[in-house]
Amino acid sequence: MDINEEKVIKETVKEGGVLALLYFDVHGTDKEKIREFSTGFIKGMLKEPGIVYVVGEIDEPIESEGVISTAIEVKLLAKSMPALVKFVGRYSPFSLEILEPEEIKMSMADAHELLMSVSTMMFDHKKYILERVAKKEDVERMKKELENRIKLGRMLLEKSGKKE
Repeated sequence: MDINEEKVIKETVKEGGVLALLYFDVHGTDKEKIREFSTGFIKGMLKEPGIVYVVGEIDEPIESEGVISTAIEVKLLAKSMPALVKFVGRYSPFSLEILEPEEIKMSMADAHELLMSVSTMMFDHKKYILERVAKKEDVERMKKELENRIKLGRMLLEKSGKKE
C-alpha cells in the first residue's frame, strides 16, 4: 500500500468510512471466462455509489467434477456504513471482515439510511421470489400493496415536511 492509499483510507475512515475485506466465489466451466468475468466484476465495483477504493485479488481457479471455481478477495473502502451495507446487499459476498474502524459510530441519518437500505433489499428480494412463484392474483395484490406503500410514503414525506 502506498502513502496516497494510506492517506485516503485514513481520511475516509476518519469521516465515517469503513475499510473491509470481502470474499466472493465465481463458478463456471471455462477458466479464461471466469478470469475475465472476475476482472470485470471487480472493476464494476468502483462505479457503485459511496465506494472510494477497490483492490481485488483473484485466486487461481480450481476444477472439480467439471466445475471450475475461484475466490476473489476484495479490499474495499466505503464512504459510510450505509454505503457498505448497500454494496453488500447488491454484491452478496460469501464472507466479509471489517478492518477499520475498530468501532462503528454513525449519525441518526446514517442509521435511518442503513435500516431503509436493508428494508428495501428485503422487499426487492421478496418481490423477486413472489413474482416467480406466486399465483397471478397474488402478484396483482402485491402490486396494489406496493402502490399503497408509495402513497403512504408520500403522505409521510408531506407530514415530515410540515414539521420542519
